[in-house]
Amino acid sequence: MSPARPTLVATPRDLVGKKVQRLRREGRLPGVVYGHGVPSNPLSVDAHEFELLRKHAGPNTLFDLKVGDEKPLPALVHGVQVHPVTHRPLHVDLLAVRMTEEMTVDVPVVTVGVAPAVDRDGGTLNHQLETVRVRALPDHLPQSIEISVERLETFDDVIRVLAPRVEAEPAAEAEAPAAPAAGEAAQGTAQGTAEES
Repeated sequence: MSPARPTLVATPRDLVGKKVQRLRREGRLPGVVYGHGVPSNPLSVDAHEFELLRKHAGPNTLFDLKVGDEKPLPALVHGVQVHPVTHRPLHVDLLAVRMTEEMTVDVPVVTVGVAPAVDRDGGTLNHQLETVRVRALPDHLPQSIEISVERLETFDDVIRVLAPRVEAEPAAEAEAPAAPAAGEAAQGTAQGTAEES
């Protein structure tokens, strides 16, 4: 049984523009929820509860968004606007998702272990990618992708992340060549062995 999703309680809001400063003074974080089949609705959440959710859950954590008396919606944090000096959240965009529809998100790449070229030889580990784009159902989104750097022995060693390849499906049995008779198979094996010698 999968663990219960965290819940974030929100209230609809009428205050917009500069009037949202009042919400922030009251400890509320203004935001908006939108998504497939969900009209864009302004709301606010408790700023402290939102920070706890972000601190204890990863960037792609699925949670239940409870707005007023409505049925909870599965949602993700889609974006957070932060203050340039205090780095406190100013506004949050919440994305309502459908559990049966795949979505594409950027997943952080996290290195694990110690690279011998860094530890032993005083090198510097250079990250070309900080995120990898992943497509999955909302409840299968990874929080991060861990990559071990313990095999980086020299400064020339690299770890590459490759795009997935699509393999062609095998042809139907009707199109497959007929299997050779037992005698023909044995003859073909003997010829192959002789040619290789």
